[in-house]
Formats: sequence, structure tokens, C-alpha cells
Amino acid sequence: MNKNSVDRKALRCYRLSRIREQLQQRDYAAVVFFDPINIRYATDTSNMQVWVLHNPVRYAFVPLEGPVVLFDFHNCEHLSDGIETIGEVRPACGWDYFGAGANFQVKAEQWAAEIADLVRAHGGGNKRLAIDNVNPEGAGALMSHGVSLHNGKQVAEEARVIKGAEELKAMKIAIAVCQEGMRRMREALRPGISENELWSVLHQTNIALGGEWIETRLLSSGPRTNPWFQECGDRVIEAGDLVSFDSDLIGPYGYCADISRSWLCGDGKPSDEQRRLYALAYEQIQHNTALLKPGVGMFEFAHQSFKLPEECVPNRYSVLIHGVGLCDEYPKAVYLEDLAHGEGYECMLAENMVVCVESYMGAVGGHEGVKLEEQVLITGDGPVTLSSYPFEDAFV
Repeated sequence: MNKNSVDRKALRCYRLSRIREQLQQRDYAAVVFFDPINIRYATDTSNMQVWVLHNPVRYAFVPLEGPVVLFDFHNCEHLSDGIETIGEVRPACGWDYFGAGANFQVKAEQWAAEIADLVRAHGGGNKRLAIDNVNPEGAGALMSHGVSLHNGKQVAEEARVIKGAEELKAMKIAIAVCQEGMRRMREALRPGISENELWSVLHQTNIALGGEWIETRLLSSGPRTNPWFQECGDRVIEAGDLVSFDSDLIGPYGYCADISRSWLCGDGKPSDEQRRLYALAYEQIQHNTALLKPGVGMFEFAHQSFKLPEECVPNRYSVLIHGVGLCDEYPKAVYLEDLAHGEGYECMLAENMVVCVESYMGAVGGHEGVKLEEQVLITGDGPVTLSSYPFEDAFV
């Protein structure tokens, strides 16, 4: 898809309006976002996204009414030129310990005074402020100004859950980039290549085609595929090995392509056990995708979902489905075994949600495991699978 097909102004307008709808519903005067993904959603601006995940030197004040104020890193004001969502850019006040050292309390009080002044200026007397990430000294300093603090993460997650038309265009572009990377990985897969070498092909393709980063290193081979969640290393992949991976790719426009596949290395035929595990994972994906429709709750989904063989239950994946947008997002559905232990929550699927349908099949004590995952749009006419990379004919 042509990248020029995305109307960036319409994309920004939709996303900012979604944030403000959440503020209005909860009677909040404003929200302060530190999480760079939340800043990206609200403003469509970015700056050293991975670095600012752990260095809180960039934040945005988004009022219910009034101009958005972006506080950016040292001498970075120019990065937001021409972005109509931004009303004003100011230098950020770094008050974490790395930035302020022993002066962190003093700097936190300076930061809080500036935010409180914005709340007074734009809140119309409402001092209810949402914030997604804040240290204790910052929270205390804000409350000393009479500001009451509320959950900004909830604001962002609830806003992001329903995708607009331009978001879907951007997401399809990210998926196309991811699947091109997967195609190149498949071509590169041969006996003798290391897991790290193979994984690097996806990174290179993503960057070359305008993507941004990859959130994990979830590629493993042979005996390292069971249990799941071992990240790639220097193991040399051998003929006959299963290679399983989860893309977790942040592509163009900052949108996530979260797709998993398992491949056989070499020209041989899969073993009976490899075929059995793959068939089970494939059946789980197909069964659970068919359940996706507006109005289905997470608890209902868990009860109707594909039932794992007993030997695979202990190694089950962490979720059955999860939302996806600029990253893995709200909501999620968990297995019945996890519901029984107090995990999970209720939430209704709705039209224009996008979710990832997950499967991991690996028997306890087994040699290998299969990871499959599809990215699916929920519509009133049924689920539409956005990912289209083929499954393995030799297995299915």
C-alpha cells in the first residue's frame, strides 16, 4: 500500500478526539502523558522513542479544552514543526534522578508548578488531572497544588481501543512491511545460520522500509522453542529444527505488526510430532478467530475458546487474544485456568477493534513448540484477518 494513502491530519484529528472523549467521560480537566506511545497517539509526534521510554524527559499536556502543550527534550522544539495537534512547545523539566540528581525534589516541584498552572489556565476550575507515569515526588508536588490525580493509562488504553479508518490504513502498511521482512527471513533460513543472524533480517527490512523498532527478540529454534519466551541467541539452526518467532514489530507510522509463524529448517519433511503441534496451533487460531464479533465478552470468549490438550496446558501462552495498535494494547482474554486464579477481566469486543489471536503449542517435557499468531479486525460482518503471510503447507 502507498504510504501517501494515509491522511495524517485526519489520523491526528481522530486520535486526539478519542483522548478528549475519554477526558470528558471521566470529568478530567486534562491528561499528562509521559509514555512515548501515548504521546505519539495523542499528538503524532515522536523523538527517540525507545530512549525516552526509560528517560522521562518528554511529556505532553492534553487538556479537554485548549491547546496541547508538548514539553520536549533539549533543543528539540523543531521536531514538531507543522504538526497541527501541537499548540505550544516548551522545554521539558527533567526531574528524574538521572536528570536532576540530588535536586530531584526541587526539580519535581518546578515541574509540578508548571503543570498545575496549566490545569488552572485550561481546567475552568476543574483540578482533576489524569497522568500515565509519575514518581512519588512528582505526585506529591502536584497534589500540594490542589490537583487530584487519576489514571492516565486508562484514558489512553480506552481511547486507543477503537481504530479509525486512517489508523487501519497505517496498520496495513506496517503489516505489509513486516510480512516482507518475514519473506526475506524465510529465504535466509538455512542450516548453519544463527538465530541472531536470522532475526536481524526482520530488523533490517523494517528499518529500510520506514519502520521504527521491534519490541522483543522472540525467535528460537529446535529445543529452545519449548518452553516459549526464550529470545534469540547465537545457537546455530540445524536441518530439521523448528524455528518459531513473534514479530512484535513497530513499523511505519508507529503501528504494530504482531504476527507469529513456525517454520521447518531445511528441505526435509516435518516429523509426526511437529505436524501434530502445528495442526493443533493452526486449529486454535482458526477456532478462536471465528469467535470474534462485536458484543462478545472476554469471559464468554474464554469459555468458548479452543481447548488445549492436557499436556500443553501448563506451557500455554499468557493470553488468548490481545488488542493491538501502536503496540500490544487493551483488552486481553486469558485462559479459563487463569480466570480461575483471578487473572483477566471483563470487556466487550466492539466493531473496529483490532486484536491478535495467539497460539503456542508445546507439550511439557516436549522437544519443540509451535508459535502462531494472526492480526484480526473485528467488524459487524465478522472477523477480517489483516495478516496474510501463508501457513506451512507441509504442516497443515
